[in-house]
Amino acid sequence: MSSIIERFKVHTATIAVIGLGYVGLPLACTVARKGFSVLGFDIDAMKIDQLNAGNSYISHISADEISELRKTGRLSATGDFSRIAEADAIILCVPTPLTRQREPDLAFVVQTTEAIAPHLRRGQLIVLESTTYPGTSRDILRPILERRGLRSGHDFYLAYSPEREDPGNAQFSTAAIPKVVGGDGADALRLACALYDEVVTHTVPVSSLEAAEAVKLTENIFRSVNIALVNELKTVFEAMGIDVWEVIEAAKTKPFGYMPFYPGPGLGGHCIPIDPFYLTWKAREFGVVTRFIELAGEINTAMPQRVVDRTIEALNEVAGRASKGARVLIMGVAYKKNVEDTRESPAFRIMELLEKRGAAVSFHDPMVAEIPQSREHAEFAGRRSVPLTKDVVAGFDATIICTDHDAVDYRNLVEWSPLVIDTRNVCARQGLTREHVIKA
Repeated sequence: MSSIIERFKVHTATIAVIGLGYVGLPLACTVARKGFSVLGFDIDAMKIDQLNAGNSYISHISADEISELRKTGRLSATGDFSRIAEADAIILCVPTPLTRQREPDLAFVVQTTEAIAPHLRRGQLIVLESTTYPGTSRDILRPILERRGLRSGHDFYLAYSPEREDPGNAQFSTAAIPKVVGGDGADALRLACALYDEVVTHTVPVSSLEAAEAVKLTENIFRSVNIALVNELKTVFEAMGIDVWEVIEAAKTKPFGYMPFYPGPGLGGHCIPIDPFYLTWKAREFGVVTRFIELAGEINTAMPQRVVDRTIEALNEVAGRASKGARVLIMGVAYKKNVEDTRESPAFRIMELLEKRGAAVSFHDPMVAEIPQSREHAEFAGRRSVPLTKDVVAGFDATIICTDHDAVDYRNLVEWSPLVIDTRNVCARQGLTREHVIKA
């Protein structure tokens, strides 16, 4: 084990990163920039070809960066899992979605672990970074990895370190975010810390795999619950004629005891809409009912319907027409501003609900030219962004701002659109208060 730690310290180790998406690719680039040799694995041939050609498919990672890492020989991509044997450390960054029944779907984790197991060699460190419930690393990964006779803590070392990526956040890059690390035993923890010590600002060791897995869920459940709170406050204050956005801006001037969270059209991204359900599902195994967490999930899940109800109401009051046959423009289908990531975007649920009410729905998004394939809303795959011109916008009965990208000219949007439903308060922030601009 000391020889691997030494290779980590002098950056001569080879690091495998499996899953080259919004978590894996930034991590792979960060590790490669630190001087390690990085071998990226993915089942998507397009991603492999793009990376090996020096291109990028994620907006906040430039092609110049990929090209430079390729030229230095520190980054390469492959779909050949037999090459796992070349790596000193193997980091899994694969998706962990939910089933349609809102239960954990660990298919990608299981399939990936089964793919690497035949190619393991003694002395390797295996780290899971995918969000999951406590017990996954020990109860799911370890038995698969041990099927061929190797033993965790003796022949290989198993650890868990939750990803903390925030796509598009220029202030906190992968290297600037501390890494929580839990290991299957003291040696695994020591190895994992030795690796991440060379990659990120600092590591935070915890007592077990399960504790590390619980950290990730805690971070995102914290956000889910607080966003649910302000979403509910928005409904209450609106009934009282009070602007929740004004209240939050004033409240956050308190220098202690308050942290601002903001309402919206629903939750998006991989983590916050999904993570709470991983814990509530696991809690049932122990006979624990997570009422508080589940209530937050219900409130947040209901927000797209509330936006649609407000839109139908405004169409009737302002435009004097019903939703059936109305033309509605969705402004932004990415789940957050200034990124192209559409995973779990509430915009798709809003589109679905509007179309069920007979509306004709289109979208514009400066970051998303075409809606990608997804499991939840396959019917929208391939639909393309419409131009944001005066004639196009004026042809819609209403525009719903779901994502407040900075690249959008909201002054023109307000001027051109007969009705604007603003779920992000961007119009008020830019001084564009008009009678036909409705907050939702």
